[in-house]
Amino acid sequence: MNTLRHTPNPADHVETRLKSRRALLLGLGSATLLPLLQGCFPVVATGVGAGAAMVSDRRTSGTYVEDEGIEWKVSSRIRERFGNSAHINVTSYNRNVLLTGEAPNETVRAELDAIVAGVEHVRGVINEVVVGPNSALTARANDTLITSNVKARFVDAQRFSAHSVKVVTEANVVFLMGIVTRAEADAAAEVARTSQGVRKVVRVFEYISDEEARRLDNPTGARR
Repeated sequence: MNTLRHTPNPADHVETRLKSRRALLLGLGSATLLPLLQGCFPVVATGVGAGAAMVSDRRTSGTYVEDEGIEWKVSSRIRERFGNSAHINVTSYNRNVLLTGEAPNETVRAELDAIVAGVEHVRGVINEVVVGPNSALTARANDTLITSNVKARFVDAQRFSAHSVKVVTEANVVFLMGIVTRAEADAAAEVARTSQGVRKVVRVFEYISDEEARRLDNPTGARR
């Protein structure tokens, strides 16, 4: 809360907001580019960053950690099985696994479901992998920028908590995951749909009531 008693200068407010937005975009861009720079190995958040993320997340801390482990195990098994012949991105949210990317044929694509199902704690699989050649690095970089832009626009919109919605972009298609209310889902989809470069928005949400959302967002609750 601002306790200063001077009259704010609108220009200062605009400049501060722009600086904050630039800083956010740089941070998001750096984080989402890491998989490209590290051969698409999943990055497990640690330390202060992980703690802050878990506090603002609607998943329990245990589920948050399980999701990180699921992503690592599924990605490792897919690499061991198919090597570089397939380009598969793995995103786990509340133990539901979203697969995106490209497989060389339908046989490989179908086998992915069994690989995911064989990993402990997985509740479900959403297989959005397409059959075709692996995407180019330039296309993946463009998807990363779209994801960063959508996340930044979530923050600017201030219509829901940006921490409640996970954004995954593949071939200009934005997938939205999270534990959200219907109103939050609609708002997130609208912001994503109107973001530059987005071709399509796919909702992969789990829906909860407004009352449940308030309970999960209560930092003094007993769920942690």
